[in-house]
Amino acid sequence: MTTRREFVGTAAALLLPWHAAKKLPLGFSTLGCPSWPWPRILDFAAEQQFASVELRGILTNMDLTKVPELAPERIAEARRQLAAHELSVSCLGASAQMHDMDPVKHAAQLDEARRFIDLAHALGAPYVRVFGNEYVAGVPRDEMLAHIGGALHELGDYARGKDVTVIIESHGDFTDSPALFEILQKADSPNVALLWDAHHTFVSGKEQPEDTVRQLGRYIRHTHLKDSVAAGTDRRYVLTGTGDVPVKRQIAALAKIGYRGFFSFEWEKRWHPEIEEPEVAIEQYAKVAAGYLRDAGIG
Repeated sequence: MTTRREFVGTAAALLLPWHAAKKLPLGFSTLGCPSWPWPRILDFAAEQQFASVELRGILTNMDLTKVPELAPERIAEARRQLAAHELSVSCLGASAQMHDMDPVKHAAQLDEARRFIDLAHALGAPYVRVFGNEYVAGVPRDEMLAHIGGALHELGDYARGKDVTVIIESHGDFTDSPALFEILQKADSPNVALLWDAHHTFVSGKEQPEDTVRQLGRYIRHTHLKDSVAAGTDRRYVLTGTGDVPVKRQIAALAKIGYRGFFSFEWEKRWHPEIEEPEVAIEQYAKVAAGYLRDAGIG
């Protein structure tokens, strides 16, 4: 049976608007264009018919609360610019990690997340992403998951009055559905949900997309997509559809459960400068993912 909290959370996700009916629910993260200034990001997104942008740093500044264009006195102008480009901000990517057991370090991480929640509220962004992010040596698994879940619950309480949901990303040590499910259960908040990085659950978590969605679909509010191939003991990011990550199946699995969030391309150019330039990779994603969405019955 579905609990009232799960029903409310699912209903909220289903009501999340895709900004303009003429656009597919595609977006990209600014992680993929670390050399682009704010106007270039907006212009390119509009030119390629994206519906959203996900903010994860602007130029050299990874702390969005310190980006000049997003300063309190300029928020109204930023929102006007977004509207003029027919764009939504899908999510704000914080670097905050919930695993720290040291009270001082943990408090600093929570403080960062709160600052991002405040900015999301001012900007009209629905989600703030945070990380788990690690199993701390010597800490039992149950205690670790409870610690992270408790931190998320605290942030959910803070976000509740600001129309923001805190989403933990499937990332780092937490890319398997059982652990993520336990964390979200322990968080026990209508304002805490999941950012499904579909690459990580497939590559690191060794899960097929249909299995991940079956286990975690009720919690998924936002999605990161990217493709890669094996490169020795590591992975190399490649253009969408040219690697061995089943991106099309990931989209189809979400479509089957009525997912109404954005499909955000996370091209990790900031961390991997050797990969294709954003003008190439992001434009190619827009074309390929649009076909995948239409094949899945979206748009």
